[in-house]
Amino acid sequence: MTPNAASASPSRRTFLANTAIAAVAVGGGMPLLAACGGSESGSREGTTSGKDAKKLLPAYVTNNVVTPDIAAKNGSSVGFTSKLDLADLKTSVPKKLGKGSKVTIMSPFWGSPPKGNNPYYKGMNDLIGVDVVWQNQDGNTYDQKLGAVLASSDIPDVVVVPGWNMGGKIPSAIISKFADLGPYLSGDAVKDYPNLAAIPTDAWRRSIFGGKLLGLPMPAPWAPSIVPLYRQDIFDKEGYEVPKSCDEFMALAKDITNAKAKRWACLDMKWTAFQAFGVLSGSEKPLGWNLVDGKLVYRIETEEYLEALEWSRKLFEAGVVHPDSKLGKNAPDPGPKFAAGEFLIYPNNISQWYGRTAEQAAQNPEFKVWGMDVWGHDGGNPTMWAEQPAGIFAFVNKKASESVIRDVLAVANVTAAPYGTKEYMMTNYGVEGTHYTVKDGVPTKTDQGNIEVMNAYVMVASPAATTAHPDFPEVAKGQVEWQQRMGAFTKKSSFWGMQITEPNRFTNLTNDMEQMEDDVVRGRKKISDLQQWVSDWKSKGGDRLRDWYQQILDENGSAAN
Repeated sequence: MTPNAASASPSRRTFLANTAIAAVAVGGGMPLLAACGGSESGSREGTTSGKDAKKLLPAYVTNNVVTPDIAAKNGSSVGFTSKLDLADLKTSVPKKLGKGSKVTIMSPFWGSPPKGNNPYYKGMNDLIGVDVVWQNQDGNTYDQKLGAVLASSDIPDVVVVPGWNMGGKIPSAIISKFADLGPYLSGDAVKDYPNLAAIPTDAWRRSIFGGKLLGLPMPAPWAPSIVPLYRQDIFDKEGYEVPKSCDEFMALAKDITNAKAKRWACLDMKWTAFQAFGVLSGSEKPLGWNLVDGKLVYRIETEEYLEALEWSRKLFEAGVVHPDSKLGKNAPDPGPKFAAGEFLIYPNNISQWYGRTAEQAAQNPEFKVWGMDVWGHDGGNPTMWAEQPAGIFAFVNKKASESVIRDVLAVANVTAAPYGTKEYMMTNYGVEGTHYTVKDGVPTKTDQGNIEVMNAYVMVASPAATTAHPDFPEVAKGQVEWQQRMGAFTKKSSFWGMQITEPNRFTNLTNDMEQMEDDVVRGRKKISDLQQWVSDWKSKGGDRLRDWYQQILDENGSAAN
């Protein structure tokens, strides 16, 4: 049996542990949809912002059912650090809202899906009053399945689409294939579903596609999510100090590394380098764009981008990076060699802070992983960039009847229940005694729980971003406080929080960008090769895409703070 993590903001990097992922008033004026032909004409490009977005957004009603131990601050999640008392769990859904419809849901799944008639699915469906039938698909190849399904006429009642799968023609398909939820959720209508009303407004704004409220969001913290994780136990034993600049990191890395003894300092530090040098966020469109000195620039055009990659390259050149990192995307899961002390530092999603702690707790009690504060490259404060407030969405088939839509919302109202409620426990832990047991306030999943209670219902909708680890409350506290410290150095770019659909002609412009970055960092390409690639990007459409984004700013204003 393994302790269970309770974290309400999953992402691709949460599910794939070895893979590297407050309302803001936006200027008024006509939305770009109007400038490009108007939402009534079926435009599938641009964004909806300002007053036009406000009309679509659900009312925000604070959920007072449970009070977190650590309130959200600087874009962090809320945190829970106290023991879990099952007798004190609150009820956030006092009456069953489902009316018994059969609802098919297609969603990415990492691992082996359980049988459809298992006790967890039965328990959830009984709680909600809906017959949910799961069509789980391999999360590693989900983009391929998603494209095929959306191109067909046989679309399930609900389809989950992660932001990282929204390339190519997927955004246009979302706009044409899925139902407008505005009549059920916009304004005060959302109050029929109190847990959905407590979802932060920024997450709902990201759920607007093509001028309509289409998505049910999974809220996420906008504070940075990539943490330089390190072996604090070994640091303490050896007297190593956490670096406060890139030069200090290099000196430390050389001190740690002893290839003959099979110890290296780190894995590829590219993601941390981007943070240390202040490189614009870029993995989720359109965060790589920002106004700099009055000019709209993309992240790959900046000096900071080149400097970050050059510093990362120097780490490889110095021999301080573990050989596994030379494999790039095909590198093995870092967990076992991190636990063995073959390397002491690696950047990854904040979820791995808990994951590594939990997996080593029994067999390696001295093991302690912690998160370094990100440093400015020159020893000053870092400049980091806010992440999107929602990145995974569930959509309802446009052909669904009103009764099916309302039953989908009944499902979402349960799965969006906050931590500390009976509904949250059922969604995230399953049936007590069958899927988990509780001892000393710590719920522990049974073998059956580990098989059946996995990434299913949480994909429909989630509460405000939450961090809670009853078995390791000190980790939950550390994670939230790290987010709050780093959030203080985090800015929102010009397009933060906007859901923007780029024209199809631009969607493949940056397909090779990550490979080029990795080649430069590993010494297979030169910085001059990257500069030529950027020049080609501009001429192949980058400059025209800049003009297109400039029009969005002209029509909608900037979201930057």
